[in-house]
Amino acid sequence: MTETPADRHRRVAAGFTERVRGTRDWDVPTPVPEWRARDVVGHLTGWSAGFLAGSAGVTLPPGPDVADDPVGAWEHHAAAIQALLDDPETAGRVIDNPHMGAMELATMVDKIYTADVFMHTWDLARATGQDDTLDPGFSAALVEGMEGMEEVIRGSGHFGVRVPVPDDADAQTRLLGFIGRDPAWQPSVARRP
Repeated sequence: MTETPADRHRRVAAGFTERVRGTRDWDVPTPVPEWRARDVVGHLTGWSAGFLAGSAGVTLPPGPDVADDPVGAWEHHAAAIQALLDDPETAGRVIDNPHMGAMELATMVDKIYTADVFMHTWDLARATGQDDTLDPGFSAALVEGMEGMEEVIRGSGHFGVRVPVPDDADAQTRLLGFIGRDPAWQPSVARRP
């Protein structure tokens, strides 16, 4: 059975929620240069709210501030996105996106936002020393889909420079390299005198 956008978001958001709840230090650096763990949550909750408002005319209900409560901010935001996807009327609304053409809101959220949550799960997990294993099937589907649009993706400025990985690398490693992450990145460890 094919996974619906609502089902995929529920699964991917649950994985990210687990890493959010497991984060003990919100100020640790992440594999994204200049970002701390808190910034990963801020990115996901911030850009998507603006994107939905601008592209779909959907205003998400305000929630806790990421600066004060990253766990609460994420959980509130994820629940609001899930409510949109679980509502057939809203999820089925056709949106005309200038970059992707006309599609249902649920499909747009799935292709752009849910995929972003999935990829940033690795960033938060790796930065905070949690399980950073990503679903291999979804990793493969994402990297295979994006490779055909590499020029457009690179031109968007939303991804870093591709990091070379071995030809026989697994899907997760290929995905990380494609989006500009060094799969070998490790958090810096403070040295004691």
